[in-house]
Amino acid sequence: MDTGEKLTIMFDSLAKVSGPLLRDMLLGSPPVACLIADGINGFTIDAAEGTGVPVFFFRTISACAFWAYFCIPELISSGELPFQGTDMDKQIVGVKGMEGFLRQRDLPSFCRSDVNDKTLQQVASITRQTKDSHALILNTFDELEGPILSEIRNYCPNIYTIGPLHAHLKSRSTSKSTSSNNLFEEDKTCIGWLDQQAPKSVLYVSFGSLATLTREQLIEFWHGLVNSEKRFLWVIREDLLLNHGEDNKVPNELKDVTKERGYIVGWAPQEEVLSHPAIGGFLTHNGWNSTLESIVEGVPMVSWPFYADQQTNSRFVDVVWKLGLDMKDTCNRTIIERMIKEVMDFKNEEFTNSTNHMAKLARECVSKGGSSYGNLDRLIKDIKTMRA
Repeated sequence: MDTGEKLTIMFDSLAKVSGPLLRDMLLGSPPVACLIADGINGFTIDAAEGTGVPVFFFRTISACAFWAYFCIPELISSGELPFQGTDMDKQIVGVKGMEGFLRQRDLPSFCRSDVNDKTLQQVASITRQTKDSHALILNTFDELEGPILSEIRNYCPNIYTIGPLHAHLKSRSTSKSTSSNNLFEEDKTCIGWLDQQAPKSVLYVSFGSLATLTREQLIEFWHGLVNSEKRFLWVIREDLLLNHGEDNKVPNELKDVTKERGYIVGWAPQEEVLSHPAIGGFLTHNGWNSTLESIVEGVPMVSWPFYADQQTNSRFVDVVWKLGLDMKDTCNRTIIERMIKEVMDFKNEEFTNSTNHMAKLARECVSKGGSSYGNLDRLIKDIKTMRA
């Protein structure tokens, strides 16, 4: 059972069990002013029907990925889905605003399935339900995804862009203390190791909390990293390898040779790592949180997307925002080595200019007077009005 199937089962169960309970709460006392729900939980619209309680959908994905999800029914009706032939570089024309650069391989990963695939159908249906919500909240900022947001507003006019949320929270916080909401225990010894490295000399490697690798892919990445001759900090979770057992443990020889140039941890304090002066690049799966964290810190990316929205994110990182390179659908040591060198050496000045510019825009938008700062104030004001 793959990740998509597991999520589909979980959401079906959540709707069945929680829907009636949620409706009782919305009809109960004290009165509820509004409901802010994860937009993937479409059952909340049905639960709130007839209660007079407005539902705000909060989507944790990028606007570009949301829009690709939203357009799936049109892609099916126009015949662009299911894919015809094996040319994954064939252009997709049915996602308005992405004509000319979106390819079949850049659509969400479940689009590669049969059009009757339950995950694809459920994601498309739930995303379309956003039109029935009172408003859409997105963890993005206008300066990053403005053109795509304009397309979405044709169907969902009331949008609050309040991201990057992790930076926004810091800009408003009066406390200097830090807290972590990570699912894994952070190994902070890597910060001491980074302190000993030269500025912009280290590649940070992490594929998030869900992505998995085969043993062969792990070895290809390792060879690519070593051959790049760059120092690297690599997050290798205990469950990173697809199949467990002795044959799929991280080889001891990999760990031993890595000591010369790299540092391996089970999990890292990612925001702290990306903001460290020693970091000069990020090999990432392009999950949206990781992408935003990299953008805020001005770190160029080498993208290896794993699932769902990550395929679309990585295309935008490469050809639209010019913040890195996309190597989706390949896991070859030569390509890995080349892209690392391009990001950190050959095209470093080009990427540094674009990432620094976008980092500046990201920080400005969550500062007083910025677009996201104002949108969050507007959201709070609108909710207070509902309470009145």
